[in-house]
Amino acid sequence: MTTAIHRTRLDRVRALVGIAQLALQQIEDDLTADDIDGPGLAAILRELQEDTDTLRGLFPTLAHLVTAAARRAEQIEPDRDGDASCPLHEAASLLTDTAGQRLIWAANSLHPQGDTE
Repeated sequence: MTTAIHRTRLDRVRALVGIAQLALQQIEDDLTADDIDGPGLAAILRELQEDTDTLRGLFPTLAHLVTAAARRAEQIEPDRDGDASCPLHEAASLLTDTAGQRLIWAANSLHPQGDTE
């Protein structure tokens, strides 16, 4: 693959990460708003983790992205030894199994009855 293609792809990824950062800043603003209460905070935390409508939640989506990178690394890493892919698979698991579950625990602690709607 040529350097120009790599550069174009990297530029696109940088731009998309910038868009994601702006969206996450908006979520942070909502999380830190003066009028947020326990049920409201719990609902936001659940949105970050749980499947809602057709969306999969932030943490599962990030885990899916990291898993895609791991699968590609499996195909291109030297000797297929797992030096690149294994840490990526572990990172994906940490996002869903550890971080995601802790979000749900926190949400349930703040508002055990579920969504505020």
